[in-house]
Amino acid sequence: MSLTDRAYIIQLSVIGFLAIFSTTISKNPVLPLYASSLGANDAHIGLISAISPLAGILLSFPVGVISDRLGRRRMLFFAGGVFLIAPLLYLFIADPLMLIPVRFFHGMATAILGPVVSAIIAERFSITKGERIGQYSSATLYGRTLAPLVGGLLISFFAITPGLFRYQSVYLAAFIAGLIVCLLIFRIPGDKKGIDVALTFDVFVKSLQIFWADSRLRATAYVDMGTYFVFGAFETFFPVYLVSQGFEAYLIGIFFAVQVLSIALTKPFFGKMADKKDPRYQIMAGLMLLGVSVFLIPFCSTITLLFILTLASGLGMSLSTVATTKYIADIAQKEEMGASMGALSSIMDIGHSSGPFVTGVIITSSGYGMGFLSGLLLALVITIYFGMMTVTRKNVPKVG
Repeated sequence: MSLTDRAYIIQLSVIGFLAIFSTTISKNPVLPLYASSLGANDAHIGLISAISPLAGILLSFPVGVISDRLGRRRMLFFAGGVFLIAPLLYLFIADPLMLIPVRFFHGMATAILGPVVSAIIAERFSITKGERIGQYSSATLYGRTLAPLVGGLLISFFAITPGLFRYQSVYLAAFIAGLIVCLLIFRIPGDKKGIDVALTFDVFVKSLQIFWADSRLRATAYVDMGTYFVFGAFETFFPVYLVSQGFEAYLIGIFFAVQVLSIALTKPFFGKMADKKDPRYQIMAGLMLLGVSVFLIPFCSTITLLFILTLASGLGMSLSTVATTKYIADIAQKEEMGASMGALSSIMDIGHSSGPFVTGVIITSSGYGMGFLSGLLLALVITIYFGMMTVTRKNVPKVG
């Protein structure tokens, strides 16, 4: 069965929306509440919450390599199975520590989906891949935004229900979303057969060598790492900073809504811009705009200025992230597209995970100004490195 380009990207976007909705509603806000009701302490809750991103760090690159060899559709089937099964596993947990393997298993689904869909879009839409990547990414953001609202409503609606059903109802909603994801994946047309090579350890090593030997790929991955380092620090400590300045809790939600909407609404536009213009300059501009915006937060105390900075940070992130994926799609070897997208995703997750920790240590010792300055300095160093590796350098080493 063939689909038109428009129908194809719509179907992928719906899959992305529901898939990320499913994983996000399973985490926010229900996961710490559910774990606590099962007897977890704060340390347990922190460990449980950290496991899912670990799956992305460890698995995204191997998944990309496998998809290059076995085909994208097979990996989507596997991801769909995880989206379907994982929500049900939460229902049978009595020991809160059992949430750790369940969260890792659930994290496998998003670790597969992201790089595989990016590779699919890059291969299907050669001319408009930036715009299409932006459309898909926006759909996932809408799912990520809607999920906590629906989860909170379900918990509140079933608050008088005895036992744990108020929390289990959220995982049933995640299961329904996962079921629809599975059904939609079955409607994805078959892709071209992957490379007919046995999946030995040497295959993974060779793919990693190919990626790492290309300074442009390496520098672009560092950009995403830096972007998500700054973003991770922002989403963790911006609410704490606002509370310390006496802002009401409802305003925190509005600030984050402004940022998420600024990213989601502009990604298709910035993706289209990356298709028509050189994405390298867009990447550098976006990373620096994000770094400067977050750095200036401690120096602004009015709602208006903070809203402007929040909006600017969202625009910077949108500018950069859609262009990095498009640029990777432009320069990666066709037979290594999945591996390149997977490596990009893994390195991005490293930045997202390390940003809050490193910034937290600096804020604890030196305050918010120095904490957010660290993100700006990292953004500046990476921007310079990216420019040197991609704009001024012509010869790219290859692994034979």
